Amino acid sequence: MWHDLWVALALLLVLEGIFPFISPGRMRKTLSAIGQLSDQQLRFVGLTSMLLGLVLLYIVNR
Repeated sequence: MWHDLWVALALLLVLEGIFPFISPGRMRKTLSAIGQLSDQQLRFVGLTSMLLGLVLLYIVNR
């Protein structure tokens, strides 16, 4: 179980690093735009992301 968790974390870090590596300027603009969102909008984005992740996990582990 721990091995799978570490693999998932490693993949997350790889995926999170691709965008700033390929386009750092666009990444800055994106982060600036995210900084302008309200707390409610950020919570909605976070909730949507979590739900999509859960659905994907369900589909993959079916």
